[in-house]
Amino acid sequence: MKIDNFIEELKKINIDVTDNQLDLLNKYYEFLIEYNSHTNLTAITEKEEVYLKHFYDSLTVSSVYDFNKSINVIDIGSGAGFPGIVLKIFFPNLKLTVLDSNNKKTTFILSLIEKLGLKDVTVVNARAEDYAKDQLNTIDLCVSRAVAYIDIIAELSLPFIKKDGKVILMKGNFDNEIITLKRYQQKLNIKTFEIKNFILPNNDERNFVILEKASDSKKLLSYSQIVKRSKIWNDKK
Repeated sequence: MKIDNFIEELKKINIDVTDNQLDLLNKYYEFLIEYNSHTNLTAITEKEEVYLKHFYDSLTVSSVYDFNKSINVIDIGSGAGFPGIVLKIFFPNLKLTVLDSNNKKTTFILSLIEKLGLKDVTVVNARAEDYAKDQLNTIDLCVSRAVAYIDIIAELSLPFIKKDGKVILMKGNFDNEIITLKRYQQKLNIKTFEIKNFILPNNDERNFVILEKASDSKKLLSYSQIVKRSKIWNDKK
């Protein structure tokens, strides 16, 4: 995706790109490639591919949620900062927490936010189920891009969210997973959910699974318990 195409496609989802944002993205790209030369962060390194499959794709979530509000957002399994850091560049009003259990990736993000001069970003190197113990029912919105099966990532992310808050899962193809979501919606503490589709300029499909939390979380399962229950649920299909 060339820069001109990037700008035009973002206009279609009501994002007007500033010169400062383009400058920050260019610094992001250059630092990502430099860091990736010695630490594996992404297999996608060609500039036009990064702008399409990382930068633009991260911003497509704004087509289903208003990020202009001043809210607390957590990005679970952010990897090299997608979508959280890209969203922060375009929506500086967000109070962002970036969470990843991979120390190499959180070290990269810490250096990145310093290089880009981003404020109100907390970087946490921890497993979601551990960090959630001290953050129950405190966050307005969770975003998570291509992380785990729907029921597993829902179980990991919903404890962070306030009652009636939302989780937005960015997925590719997930036909089989939706069966489990429908069947165990109540047990997952989901009040409502909806699925919205988006087609990227290269015709890849992006699906947004939007979960609304039913009630405050009180009890947390361990990761092994979550995975074990997920296997039982999915084996029943």
